[in-house]
Amino acid sequence: MPQILQIAAIAVATFGTGAATLSVMNEDIPDLVVPEGDWTASGALDGISFSVSGTDLSSGAELEDELIFRQGKFQSVDCEKYCNFGWSNYLTKGKDGVIHFTATTRCPDAPHTVVWYGTFEGDELAIDVTWTTRRWYWTNQIQIKGAGVVVPPEAVSG
Repeated sequence: MPQILQIAAIAVATFGTGAATLSVMNEDIPDLVVPEGDWTASGALDGISFSVSGTDLSSGAELEDELIFRQGKFQSVDCEKYCNFGWSNYLTKGKDGVIHFTATTRCPDAPHTVVWYGTFEGDELAIDVTWTTRRWYWTNQIQIKGAGVVVPPEAVSG
């Protein structure tokens, strides 16, 4: 019996007897949960860019990025290089002199969603990020925690 027929016969016998269970269900991993509140498209961070250092919480990998806020839009320079994420809307809210921001960015050519949440006080930024890739057969998520400082306007990349 040709080898391919032997493999097919084994597969039919295995699945036919219930000895194997095949599932195409993919357990989803939720995106970063952003605190509720009175989020608005205020443009409160427009004209500010940040040099950011972060850490992948699973692997410990160090990450460097530049975040740019302009005309009510947000861009991560690294995300733009990786997958042409482009400019995305961002929302802000103020509380006790701290500006909170959030943005959800999506890659137009792949199933990547990045959710950003940060706080800006003085000239320092703190961020939490999830980069989630969803495919029908698996979901992978990278959780990042980072901090940044304001970049002088003449040094901005974008």
